[in-house]
Amino acid sequence: MAGQQESFKYVVLGGGNASGYAAREFVKRGTPKGELAIITDEPYVAYERPALSKAYLNPEGAARLPGFHTTVGGGGDKQSPEWYGENGITYKTKTKVTEADVKNKTLKTADGDSIKYEKLIIATGARPVDLGDFGTKGADLKGIFYLRNVEDADKLIAAFPAAKAKGGKAIVVGGGYIGMEVSCGLNKNGLDVTVVFPEDRLMERLFTPEIAEFYESYYLDKGVTLKRGSTVASFEGEDGQVTHAVLKSGEKLEADLVLVGVGARPNIELFKGQVELLQDKPGGIKVDGRLRTSDPDVYAIGDVAAFPLKRYGSVTRQEHVANCRQTAAHAVAAILAPSETGDYNYLPFFYSRIYDLGWQYYGTSNDAEPVFFGDKASKKFGTYFVSEGKVVGAFLEGGSNDENAALKKVAEQQPDAPADLASQGLAFASKL
Repeated sequence: MAGQQESFKYVVLGGGNASGYAAREFVKRGTPKGELAIITDEPYVAYERPALSKAYLNPEGAARLPGFHTTVGGGGDKQSPEWYGENGITYKTKTKVTEADVKNKTLKTADGDSIKYEKLIIATGARPVDLGDFGTKGADLKGIFYLRNVEDADKLIAAFPAAKAKGGKAIVVGGGYIGMEVSCGLNKNGLDVTVVFPEDRLMERLFTPEIAEFYESYYLDKGVTLKRGSTVASFEGEDGQVTHAVLKSGEKLEADLVLVGVGARPNIELFKGQVELLQDKPGGIKVDGRLRTSDPDVYAIGDVAAFPLKRYGSVTRQEHVANCRQTAAHAVAAILAPSETGDYNYLPFFYSRIYDLGWQYYGTSNDAEPVFFGDKASKKFGTYFVSEGKVVGAFLEGGSNDENAALKKVAEQQPDAPADLASQGLAFASKL
């Protein structure tokens, strides 16, 4: 039995951060009502996903929808379901697309419906890497959680009371973004947290040993245990519920609750054989400077887009909210005003907030020499990254808005590094 058939001029597939910012750009540019549809299998319209590992986990004053619908994180209006209706945007929630036919510009849903488009923006995001994919024994036990959407966060929070009643032992697998932020949230909720990660320091891809030492000491002071250079080999349980995490070394850790944060994979399977995909790093859907795929009527944004990193001469895929927001706006501009829109010129940006701390990082640290400045004891310090005599990246903990903006300017301009860069510290950035 044939399902419903609909047609739109523009379709955004995916309901994460990027889709909300794309909607804002379409509205800003005067797109007539009825021309845009957004499709997501989530039950909510677009929201600021980073909140899930931050304020959503707060034991008091926690963030909840509709408070963090896009685009509040980027300084825009809160785009509630009503906002989309008022602007003539069809927002299809709880709608799973099971087939994409790029040649015929058609998407098919699990309900048998067909949705045609003239221009498609792929914003399908990424999903957490599941330990079950590696054949980790016991990975299917109850009490093991992942964090990607509101439903995941609600399940995690709902498990706190039972975990505390059993002993409150929480294991966080992974020492990256999710590991650091969620371990902070679990700790603030009164759980006894152990973070297990294979690297020799937290956030190894971004943090120098000197930076990492500060945060590791901070976590230890809060009662969080760090298991550096360790890997979870399996899980044990009773009555289907996890009770222990078994490390590769053979050590067993009590586990009343487990949160896994070991990376993510782009959701690109629908488009295999439809548009050009990158099999090797960085993976994802290959796009040009306009964020167009190998099909000129199909664009990709956010976590799935592998785009030219113009200022560094490489191709990258950035799983970060800043890139989601910016690629969304750029793709819509490229569609609606192609003659006015140049190539996407992204400056890598990362940030985090844990406890009473907050850091920002701009630019690159690849093959660069770190130059530390400031005073860790005062919780205000930073690092410049110097490559071939140029300052190509900058990190700052405890900075004001103006100070962070100054560091961003450094990474954008890549000025010559003076001999006394360390002693100048923030003053160097402020002079540009």
